[in-house]
Amino acid sequence: MSTKKVGSTGRFKERYGVGIRKRVLKVEERKNKPTSCPFCSFLTIKRIAAGLFVCKKCKAKFTGGAYEAETLIGKSIKKMVSQKNFVEGSKELIQTSEDISGMEKEIAEAIKE
Repeated sequence: MSTKKVGSTGRFKERYGVGIRKRVLKVEERKNKPTSCPFCSFLTIKRIAAGLFVCKKCKAKFTGGAYEAETLIGKSIKKMVSQKNFVEGSKELIQTSEDISGMEKEIAEAIKE
């Protein structure tokens, strides 16, 4: 029961309201869109459960978003990790976190006194 205008949400007919049906339509379009495997680059991804995907060709199992194999945040993190300046930045982040933990210890000691 799909129509041109409402797509797969035609199965709901007039129930639930137009706003909810539009949101469901967007989610289902993202979920059913063919995506390529990050390992073998073939369009053979199958969604097993929310956030779990498997490639039918290379049998690789991996995680992603609830409805998409690769989310926008995941793409940006992958890009940052692949860049060399991220390694230098991560050293600074580790140093900063160590400094913060040292500050926390000082604050805890000051509170005890």
